[in-house]
Amino acid sequence: MSAIVPACDTLWTGARLLPMTDPARPDALIEDAVIAARGGRVVYAGPQARAPAFRPERIIACEGRLVTPGLIDCHTHLVYGGSRAGEFEARLAGVSYEEIARAGGGIVSTMRATRAASEAELVAAATPRLADLIADGVTTVEIKSGYGLELAAERRMLLAARTLGAKLGVSVSTTFLGAHAVPPEFAGRADAYLDDVIDVMLPALADEGLVDAVDAFCEGIGFSPAQVERLFAAARRRGIPVKLHAEQLSNLHGAALAARYGALSADHLEHLDAVGIAAMAASGTIATLLPGAYYFTRETVLPPVAALRAAGVPIALATDCNPGTSPLTSLLLTMNMGATLFRLTVAECLAGVTIHAARVLGRDDIGALAPGHWADLAVWDVSAPAELVYRIGGRPLHARYWRGQ
Repeated sequence: MSAIVPACDTLWTGARLLPMTDPARPDALIEDAVIAARGGRVVYAGPQARAPAFRPERIIACEGRLVTPGLIDCHTHLVYGGSRAGEFEARLAGVSYEEIARAGGGIVSTMRATRAASEAELVAAATPRLADLIADGVTTVEIKSGYGLELAAERRMLLAARTLGAKLGVSVSTTFLGAHAVPPEFAGRADAYLDDVIDVMLPALADEGLVDAVDAFCEGIGFSPAQVERLFAAARRRGIPVKLHAEQLSNLHGAALAARYGALSADHLEHLDAVGIAAMAASGTIATLLPGAYYFTRETVLPPVAALRAAGVPIALATDCNPGTSPLTSLLLTMNMGATLFRLTVAECLAGVTIHAARVLGRDDIGALAPGHWADLAVWDVSAPAELVYRIGGRPLHARYWRGQ
């Protein structure tokens, strides 16, 4: 009796495949590989010699090119109004980020421009930024709210994020970041504003299906751990996963708090301590490092990469694309920064924008090329995986497939 051949509508042949299915060996290559997909999902990815005798409707010849999973940018603030180039110039003159924020700039400056923008204007402004990421092989992106700081504007941001995904053919995960800053109308009343976030914004936006995760900015210029815990408790009651901007400017032990709530990730982490690392390791919380922000703000305290590595905490990388501290729209450059600034290995950088980034989004169907996963592929004109991390500039992407198309 002949073996049953799984159905396949698309077959990529002649690939040098980096499937990212083994976290211990994320840079393990399979030579002369094929990838088969049906209905936008992978049914086989591996050596040609072991592949079933597929009869596909479409064959795509990779001609020896490197094929990886589509890249994942798991932390962005891609949707916003206005520009903060003037603040960049001020920082070049020696003004600190905290001083700018306390003087009414920073997040509040972007808030004013975002509140004044329509949903269509937000989509139009964000489209070229997302197009840049797509040109780097990105097939999934997380987009946070947090520049509206009122229900109507936060809703417009999240709706714009969803519209961008449909418009450009990319998976979008939306994160509610209402606890990003205290808006001027609540000046001196952070707890009252947080009541509005918890009692008004979160229920309304979650009921509309716009919230995939809840985030907060845990800093002296943001929200205290006690305030963040109130928000996390509200998210838990609704069954919504959480993540946290933590230990970027100081150590408020936000990462340990996030870990207690089983957070998907704690992000930035320049001032993370051993207690926070142990808590993250125990909870499975991913460390998302953002070298673009580190570079752009001229930070000098490095995140504790060696200690995270020793504790077995998985590390993700993301652009943190935002108007004030990381106007970065290249995930390839992010990997280079992760290697050069944070001393990550090539394998760690690649895992950081694929399998580990998928976990930051709570996804087990992207980030690797394995049966059942979405057929999100990036085909590269490079000689080796290291070239994706080594280059500064350039566009080595040959082709990108999102859900097989």
